[in-house]
Amino acid sequence: MSDIERQAATVDPDEIARFNAMAEQWWDPDGPLKPLHRLNPCRLGYVVDQIAVQHGRDPKVRRPFAGLRVLDIGCGGGLMTEPMARLGAWAVGADAGEENIAVAKAHAEMMELDIDYRVTSAEALAAAGEVFDVVLNMEVIEHVSDPQLFLDACARLVKPGGIMLTSTINRTAKAWAMAILAAERVLRWLPPGTHEWQKFITKDELFAMLGEAGLEPVDAKGFVFDAVNWTWQISATDLDVNYVTAAIRPG
Repeated sequence: MSDIERQAATVDPDEIARFNAMAEQWWDPDGPLKPLHRLNPCRLGYVVDQIAVQHGRDPKVRRPFAGLRVLDIGCGGGLMTEPMARLGAWAVGADAGEENIAVAKAHAEMMELDIDYRVTSAEALAAAGEVFDVVLNMEVIEHVSDPQLFLDACARLVKPGGIMLTSTINRTAKAWAMAILAAERVLRWLPPGTHEWQKFITKDELFAMLGEAGLEPVDAKGFVFDAVNWTWQISATDLDVNYVTAAIRPG
């Protein structure tokens, strides 16, 4: 990575340190990352459906993503990377946290999964000319120092005809109440300081940034928590807190 690329990198050292500190607990379903474990089936369902539509795959077959190159940027311990590998994709997991990648590699080996895990950034991958059929950008953008610069780099990683799935948290009063007040301070699902309200991004802002990066937003849905059944559901109308978008590179 050149000096110029290092200067342009959007990695926030404080954010990396925060998640590195939790690295050993990535795969503990009752640990500090419990909310992600609860959310994972819901977001995975959305991701699988969107990839299948964009690339003409049947999600009901055993390995529907065979032959597709999938990048999970900011992969953490690999909660989304591993399912992509199981679905047949050539999966690459990238994270700027060395401890996160060490945990991801160890877990993949235990699960007997062949995953290419790397300690790197979106900027470095783009500078190296890497391209992918799918880029997963899940719960990362609210933790970077420059969202537009980060999305510019991520967009360069998407092949023509490829798709990027981006999930984040909306900047609304409801999101502050749910994601910070409730999740961090009251229920203690997450360590205090995990999220900063001013870093949350509205759907319109995200769509504008994706367009600026050269991608075409094609869908957005909300993730809604069901407190009665302790599950998450996809919503076409409620994007007030957690939401996910799909954007394609025309080609």
